Amino acid sequence: MHPVGSTEKARDEQKSRRRVLDALRDGLAMRTIIHASMLDDPAKAARIRELHAAGDLHRVVDEPIQQLLVFDRTVAFLRVTPVAYAPGALVIRQQSLITTFIDLFEQTWARAREVTEPIHRLSAREREVLALIAEGRSNLAVARALSITEAAVGKHVASVFGKLELPATADDNRRVLAVLAYLRGTVR
Repeated sequence: MHPVGSTEKARDEQKSRRRVLDALRDGLAMRTIIHASMLDDPAKAARIRELHAAGDLHRVVDEPIQQLLVFDRTVAFLRVTPVAYAPGALVIRQQSLITTFIDLFEQTWARAREVTEPIHRLSAREREVLALIAEGRSNLAVARALSITEAAVGKHVASVFGKLELPATADDNRRVLAVLAYLRGTVR
């Protein structure tokens, strides 16, 4: 963690990134659970893809999560904010607490989605549009619900089809296939 107002933050982050990537290449095993909103930020999504490609396994959840790091099943760091805008961490060495955190992590991991699923290529707005389509709404109803034009909905739907790699064919209904991909990606 970096102190508030750190002038060397960018350089420190680069060093930290290199160290993590080097450790992964040297055989470090990491599993990371992230909140779906992290994939909406292009820089964070790129970092996640980079770590994932290096061997850090990622899964995605929609519910709020607490930042926690467990190292070698012997020490845990739980992020806390003792004073507004002042990050800190609680260091935990008590084995029974660490075991409880590991159990919580494993339960969350089991119900989380794979980060590589195509549904995660969608922007937040595209996921909103697709969720409304999954409820059976027309483009006009989606437009009303989101306070956007029907033409904007059409553009979002076309983008969803492209990102989910659903080509136009005479045999398939891309709208239904997109909803099925959405349901597979969000329902476990």
